[in-house]
Formats: sequence, C-alpha cells, structure tokens
Amino acid sequence: MQEIKITDMTAIKIGQTENVEAGTGCTVFLCPEGMRAGLDVRGGGPASRESQLLNPLMSAEVIHGIVLAGGSAYGLDAAGGVMQYLEEQNIGFDVGVTKVPLVAQADIFDLTVSDTFVRPDKDMGYRTAKQAYTAPNYKDGNYGAGCGATVGKICGMDYCMKSGIGSYAVQIGDLQIGAVVVVNALGDVFDWETGQQIAGLLTEDKSALRSTSNFMKQNIESADNQFTGNTTVAVVITNAKFDKAKLCKIAGMAHDGYARSIQPVHTSADGDSIYAVSIGTVQANQDVVGLLAAEVVSTAITRAVKNAESAYGYPSVNKLHQQ
Repeated sequence: MQEIKITDMTAIKIGQTENVEAGTGCTVFLCPEGMRAGLDVRGGGPASRESQLLNPLMSAEVIHGIVLAGGSAYGLDAAGGVMQYLEEQNIGFDVGVTKVPLVAQADIFDLTVSDTFVRPDKDMGYRTAKQAYTAPNYKDGNYGAGCGATVGKICGMDYCMKSGIGSYAVQIGDLQIGAVVVVNALGDVFDWETGQQIAGLLTEDKSALRSTSNFMKQNIESADNQFTGNTTVAVVITNAKFDKAKLCKIAGMAHDGYARSIQPVHTSADGDSIYAVSIGTVQANQDVVGLLAAEVVSTAITRAVKNAESAYGYPSVNKLHQQ
C-alpha cells in the first residue's frame, strides 16, 4: 500500500473558495461524466441537500457534484451556483430542453466563528465550481469548507480549537481510495494510530487539552439545544466499481473512522455525514474498500487538525504545542 495525493484521482475535480474575513468557505467535487454515490448520515443535526437522491431506491444512477460548505442550512444556496455552472458547461441529466446537473451538499455550522451573516451562497458555489473545473486547487488546512472549522465545543466557543479540512489517499495495485474530511466536531480529536488526544476542549487557562467525554460524564443534566456549532462531513472517493447500495454500505463502514478519531461523535448536536463515490471500473471487495475507507477517513481527520492554522482567536494544534 502506498500513499498518493487525493488530486491524483483525476476523474474527480476539487475546487475551494473561502471568505477568510467571514470565516467560511466552500469545497466542490465535480465529476463531469457522473459519479455513483452513496451517503450515510449518523449525526442528529445535518444540513444537507439532495440527500434522498442517494437512496438506492431512487432512480438517479449518478450525480455530477458534491458540495461541502459552511453556513449551516444557509450555505445550501451554494449548490445552486454549482448547478448553474455545470449547466453552462452542458453537464447533467438530459431532459430534452436542457441538462440538469445533480448536486448533493452537506454543510458545517460555522456561524459563530467570525461574521454570522456572511455564508456560502450561489455566487460562491458558482466560483468554486469554475475553480474546480478549470484549475483544481485543493489544499489541506484553513481552506474551502474548512475555513471556519473548529473542534472541542462542549463548553462553548471560548474553549475550542481551530480545525480545518484534511485529506489522505492510498493505492493498492490498481485500487485507489481516498477521503477529504471537514472536521468541525463537538468532541475531541485523537490520533487513531497512537490513541493520543491531539485537539479538542481546552483547559480553563487554555494552555492544554482536557477530555470532552469526562466533562460530559460530570455534567449529566439535560441541556436544551445547548450545542449548535458542529458537524463533520466527508467524501470518500474510490476508483472501484460499486452501485449506490454498496456505496451506502461503504459510507457506513467509513464512519468507523469517525468513531476511532473523534470522541464523542454522532451526537444529537452533530450532523456527521459521509458520502462515498465511485469514479472507476476497478473490481474490488466491498468490505476491503469499506475497511480502507475507515482508515483513510481517520488519517484525513488527523491531517485536518494538524494542517490547520490558528485563526479567529482559536489556537491550532501547532500553536498549542508551542506554548
């Protein structure tokens, strides 16, 4: 098994745009020929669009784009801009009078990071789709949908840390599989290979880390809608050939990567979602690909927090270790 870049998977194009001042952004995945896709949602508060298209019972066999963005439900307008750009490129499902691009979207909640009233919109979606199509520019860190990502928010934004977007991909023989993850979790982040906590809830003096799980166990009383600033979203990409039903299963197995790397995860305050997409014809065992999906997701989570830079008053992993 050898590491490759997520951008080596050339059948899919990834573009990113961010509004640094507002603390939000957009990451767009395009496959002009269409990609088979599945989805598994485990968190209790997702902000999403066209999710039902990925139900194996629905007739659409492929979609043309996936958007990960900030802005919570407000940011869902970005998909309209992606659709407009793809229609202009004559990409989509032929309905006779035009072509209708099928674009799914999942958003994180970043409204409390900087400017509450600036969110990804149709214009940002259009610009990001154009970026992806003409000059793909994917990078890990404070980019795209990861611009306003944070982690460790059980005690509110005063004790959280800066996170971002991360990726990891591998190749075994002809099989390629990778993941892009926007880490915006309520809980803490752990290095799945060592078990060490690397990001999350800060101590009261903000000089070190403490455990979100332990804090929750010591505060068991009910809270009414106390936590609103979360959701980890991901796209798993493989060149193995699978249909929607199998991709939904692979997306479900990929959530093991969330569970290994984020504690707690899949809470009622998170909208944790994973898309799994197939962009090739390689024959591979579904369960092996699911196993690998969980591993690349875990490593992408680690890279998301380690490549993040301090911003908006929230320290990054690197800043915390320098104190």
